[in-house]
Amino acid sequence: MGRVQDKVALVTGTASNPSLGRATATLLAREGATVVVTDIDEAGAKDCAAQIEAAGGKALALHQDVTDEQQWQAVIAATEEHFGSLDVLVNNAGIAVLKPISELSLADWNRQIEVNLTSVFLGCKYGMEAMRRAGGGSIVNLSSVAGLVGLRSCVAYGAAKGGVRLMSKSIAVEGAGDNIRCNSVHPGVIWTNMQAQAVGSDNPDDANVAVARVPLGRLGQPDDIANCILYLASDESNYVTGAEFTVDAGMTAV
Repeated sequence: MGRVQDKVALVTGTASNPSLGRATATLLAREGATVVVTDIDEAGAKDCAAQIEAAGGKALALHQDVTDEQQWQAVIAATEEHFGSLDVLVNNAGIAVLKPISELSLADWNRQIEVNLTSVFLGCKYGMEAMRRAGGGSIVNLSSVAGLVGLRSCVAYGAAKGGVRLMSKSIAVEGAGDNIRCNSVHPGVIWTNMQAQAVGSDNPDDANVAVARVPLGRLGQPDDIANCILYLASDESNYVTGAEFTVDAGMTAV
């Protein structure tokens, strides 16, 4: 308990359940952080905040379209207004446009890049401004194994996640002088609502094809990723920046 005690954390994409965003926000709150949870689905974000508060944590839910620059400015301002600072930013919100290039429209491509890459740029840009005022902080950007290796039907998704990976390294270099750390996390096959949609089923057993590529032979759970993010959000990782953390049960080691 208390690994991020008294820190103020902002986590995007928290409405879906189960999801990486909700699991991360819940764990950060359990470990002592005050958590601002956002999503374009405001009702879902409020449900996440209510779940945190029911467990004894402190949370604020805000509506946010992560592709909207003005909404990023407003969310950062509201975070500082309510809680005085921003110490941790988790850029988690995203979508998966999974199509072979022959079926991928320009609109599909643009939407994927906008939600999964441009939004992270905006979050880092305005999050860093708040962290400078706070004397430093930790940014955790959610990438993917698709940002490390080529995967079928991941042309746009992989491009966006690969961009997140390298952008995180550049931000780490730029932020170092202000004590702002930035790292990326690369999940493998994790059972979330997004994964369920990708396989067209709410049954984890239907993901067997994907699991066949995983050396440990099983699906990951959202808490497997949340635990890694918790480490990066905490002072335990105070000498870690510009790094990439692959949490994929050995998938990219093959």
